[in-house]
Amino acid sequence: MKLFTFHTPELTPAESLPDCAIAVDVLRATSTIATALAANAEAVQVFSSIEQLMQTSEQWSPDKRLRAGERGGAKVPGCDLGNSPLDCTPDVVEGRRLFISTTNGTRCLERIQAAETVLTAALINRSAVVNYLLRYRPATVWIVGSGWEGNFSLEDTVCAGAIVHQLAARLAGDGHPLEALAGNDEVFGAVALYTQWQNNLLGLMHHASHGQRLLRLDCHDDLKYCAQTDSLNVLPIQKEPGVLVKAE
Repeated sequence: MKLFTFHTPELTPAESLPDCAIAVDVLRATSTIATALAANAEAVQVFSSIEQLMQTSEQWSPDKRLRAGERGGAKVPGCDLGNSPLDCTPDVVEGRRLFISTTNGTRCLERIQAAETVLTAALINRSAVVNYLLRYRPATVWIVGSGWEGNFSLEDTVCAGAIVHQLAARLAGDGHPLEALAGNDEVFGAVALYTQWQNNLLGLMHHASHGQRLLRLDCHDDLKYCAQTDSLNVLPIQKEPGVLVKAE
């Protein structure tokens, strides 16, 4: 297994795809997707365009759909929800499909949706992702951060580091040190960032530019929630392009 970390979707190789691609948008799309599926949403369908989201979701009965739209951290007018995982409680989402479009995370998923296997990861479901990789051992794995409008983000990189750190620890006894797993230099950087901040992930999010943006929008509870590690045992997996369900 070779792991590659990319800070943004734009940095992924244009001419190839991995056996397994993992989208990361800790603040907040992939945290929201995992939370919605843990609360028994029927599925989560992602869109880069709000207009496309509205058009597709119109084909669903209002009692079977939820529209979630976010731009710049704020809820899009006309949507039922923004992009807060705290809104995805069982009484709201159970049995319904969440149609979601966000500033960065859904764009990342579009870039990798043609890979053989597509997963989403956040800190809250890190172990579920690691368990999948250990079970299936895909030959090449991309961990792709969503970043912020094409730029590096601390929170996505620290999540990539958290995944690799745990995976390397569990494979160390099999003679697979980090050096053997790493496919690019970014993997080492991500692990170093996680190692430095693993005991203060909320503090890291307060330093992150998007974390500060969300604090200005009074989303401190979202940051606290998204900074948790391994709080959900759920793995979102793509069953068809743009549609994610809970892996069995």
